[in-house]
Amino acid sequence: TGEAKKKVKGGLLVAVDGVMVFLPASQIDLRRVNEPADYIGHDVRMKIVKVDEERKNIVVSRRQLLEEERFEKRESLLAEIEEGQVRTGEVKNIADFGAFVDLGGMDGLLHVTDMSYGRIKHPKELLSIGDQVEVSVLSVDRERNRVALSLKALSENPWEKISERYPVGTIQTGRIANIVPYGLFVALEPGVEGLVHVTEISWTRQNLNPEDEFEKGAEIQVHIKDIDLDKQELSLSVREVEGNPWDRIAEQYAPGTVLEATIKNHASYGAFVEIEDLLSF
Repeated sequence: TGEAKKKVKGGLLVAVDGVMVFLPASQIDLRRVNEPADYIGHDVRMKIVKVDEERKNIVVSRRQLLEEERFEKRESLLAEIEEGQVRTGEVKNIADFGAFVDLGGMDGLLHVTDMSYGRIKHPKELLSIGDQVEVSVLSVDRERNRVALSLKALSENPWEKISERYPVGTIQTGRIANIVPYGLFVALEPGVEGLVHVTEISWTRQNLNPEDEFEKGAEIQVHIKDIDLDKQELSLSVREVEGNPWDRIAEQYAPGTVLEATIKNHASYGAFVEIEDLLSF
């Protein structure tokens, strides 16, 4: 153990019992250190890796010592960790596909799909490097030294009792989570989204572009058409909210009724007239 005294080219000089030893920058930590000078004034535990008596030069490594200690911790962890356990770890790194959590001896992968039941664009929406998190162990691969973790497994699955909260045939209020050429994804609550297929937007308008009609994040009323519990999918409808206008024809337009209409199209066999925005004959 010695005190880091000075930054030099390629690393640090560390004082050990009055002798200056060289700690290369690549040997300071398990991961690359952006600024070795941050260690100046701090005590450092190291392992001697080279002694050159002629040049009076000693090279040390903190990384090698950490690796050996980490190997021992990893072997101990792998001997006791099991699927289904709840562990506390520290977020060490974040990537587009997930986060690596230090469990005390080895990192486990927390994939972005196992972070939340809701929609997440990037893991940084939920986590930051250095966060202490409780995670559930999904699987352990002792041959490949890999552990898969989950955050959402520690919270209640929003699809449980979904049929009780959103019965088929009811009208619910949600927010547009995403707009795609074939329809709208509507979030009813965090982790519960359903699809309004483009054919379920209007009774009469064909080939419409959902992006021209709706805005992401807008509140919208939808009709629950169907629930697939196995696939965790909801089929929704916008047009069903107001009901099929053709179902009201017999009540509003009895035979013999005289009314004004707008000619919308001609054909060889007659003309199409519109008596309402949604009704053409």
